[in-house]
Amino acid sequence: MSKQLPVVGAPGCCTPLVRQPLDEDAAADLARAFKALSDPVRLRLLSLIASYAGGEACVCDLTDAFDVAQSTISHHLRVLREAGLVDCQRRGTWVYYWVMPAALAQLSSLLGSPSQDDEVVAAT
Repeated sequence: MSKQLPVVGAPGCCTPLVRQPLDEDAAADLARAFKALSDPVRLRLLSLIASYAGGEACVCDLTDAFDVAQSTISHHLRVLREAGLVDCQRRGTWVYYWVMPAALAQLSSLLGSPSQDDEVVAAT
């Protein structure tokens, strides 16, 4: 069973860090996702998976793009899956991976800066 980030509401729902501090639980969950993305191989894997037509990639297509052993790719994919950034499904011999859009939207919205409209409202 994989651990996944909790998704609160629709994408773009999270308060950016510049508006409100994170609570302890949210910080721990988000740190797990950012830690998963801190490795260059995992970041490339996520990008590669997201760039495939249809939004999913066979593990057989992912291994050739790297100069590391297949077991290392499997480890990195497991870390991404446990962080809730990707999910997978076995189809016959192969496993197919896809990016979890809600988790990426949560990370993206958290780091977003307030829009100019928000800054104008805050200044008045």
